[in-house]
Amino acid sequence: MRSLLLILLTLFSITAQAVTLEDLQQRFSQVPVLRTEFAQQRTISGMAQPLNSSGNLIIAQQQGLWWQQDKPFSLTLLLTESRMVQIMAGQDPQVVTADTNPQMFQFNSLLSALFHADRRVLEQNFTLGFTDLGKGAWTLILTPKVSPLNRLFRSIQLHGETFLNNIDINDMQGDATHIRFFNQTTSPATLTDEEKRHFAS
Repeated sequence: MRSLLLILLTLFSITAQAVTLEDLQQRFSQVPVLRTEFAQQRTISGMAQPLNSSGNLIIAQQQGLWWQQDKPFSLTLLLTESRMVQIMAGQDPQVVTADTNPQMFQFNSLLSALFHADRRVLEQNFTLGFTDLGKGAWTLILTPKVSPLNRLFRSIQLHGETFLNNIDINDMQGDATHIRFFNQTTSPATLTDEEKRHFAS
């Protein structure tokens, strides 16, 4: 009887700790600022060697997303609710707004939805396949169901635990992108003065 009780308690504990998409959305929405390093590998059809890049990423609930690629060359991408700014070394910033390029801003909102696990936005654009892998690990497979996403991507897969750890993108041309996030931190909970300048650029 005691052994049976222990087994039942163990099973209940496992069930109680199962991760759901709603859990992720609530968890991610409670993080004001997330900082992480990233390593990206793009495999392009017809190219013998993959393209590798790396850098840092800041996701701030109130300000937006700041993507800083350091290698193999400097590239800054700033996404906010009202604009997207791309800055490459030696070139003038390229600024896109919702008025000048509405389609680009569809991708803008999708990027935010990916990092925040925003179920409402994701379900509008994808068929969702969420799997709890146990021990806090999970995977979310997004299959595009609306245009132009279903003409561009076969699938987008998200993998993580406490944080989003990997994104795998497979497009309709046979190309693949793998992004790995690591050294994630949520402290400090507010942007530093230097980080505020990133979002003010």
